[in-house]
Amino acid sequence: MNLLLILLTSLSTMIHKDEPVNIFGEKLESCCTDPLTGYYRDGYCNTSADDYGTHVICAVMTQEFIDYTVKMGNDLCTAKPEYNFPGLKPGDGWCLCAIRWKEAYDAGVAPFVRLESTHIKALKYVKMEELVEFALKNETPTK
Repeated sequence: MNLLLILLTSLSTMIHKDEPVNIFGEKLESCCTDPLTGYYRDGYCNTSADDYGTHVICAVMTQEFIDYTVKMGNDLCTAKPEYNFPGLKPGDGWCLCAIRWKEAYDAGVAPFVRLESTHIKALKYVKMEELVEFALKNETPTK
C-alpha cells in the first residue's frame, strides 16, 4: 500500500504540480462549504505539516458516528460560536482526522466518505478498500 501511495503522489505531483490531489491522484474536489470545513476552512480536505490531526477524509456525518465521537471526547454536535462552528448534524460533510475515521471504522461506526474529496494522505492511515467500502453513492457534494 505504501508503494501505491508513493506512486500516486509522484504521478499526481507531475500532473497537478502544487494542486492537492485525492486518493485517485486527481484534483481534490470540495468536501463541504455549509458548514465550512477543512483545516483551512475553505471547503477542502487539504493538509499541511501544521495539520497535526491530518483532517483529510471527507466524511458525511451519521448520528451513529456523531454519538461515537462524543463518547471518544470530540463533541462535533455542539455549536461553538467563538470558533464559528455551528455543530454538525447527520448529512453534513466534514473533513475528519484520518485516525479518528479509522478508529470509527474499526468500531463499526464509520461515516460515509466522498472519495473525490478525500486527500491522498488518507492512504497513509486507511486502506483504499476501507474507504471504498464506505463511499457515498453519487458523490457530488450536497452543499
